[in-house]
Amino acid sequence: MSAESSIQNSLQHKLDFLADAPQVMQAEIARSQVSLYDVMLWKQGTVVKFDKIVGSTIDVLIGDRLIARGEVVVVNDRYGVRINEITHPDEKPHTE
Repeated sequence: MSAESSIQNSLQHKLDFLADAPQVMQAEIARSQVSLYDVMLWKQGTVVKFDKIVGSTIDVLIGDRLIARGEVVVVNDRYGVRINEITHPDEKPHTE
């Protein structure tokens, strides 16, 4: 077995070990900056408006890292995300 093959096997073992580690996934619909003063005025029934249009692409994050983009879908009365794009590791979530 070559040194390169041994390194790849070792790396694969490490990845296999981590593959089932639980991660927090977030599907981010939109972001907005709001003043603390405005937040203090919120009450039950307050509607917070975003600039994003219904049907727009949403960001899918694991931890704080953007991993994909997709669209919101409904499956058996539950929300889901249809993945449309796997992102590049250097990409950041969209900010509006």
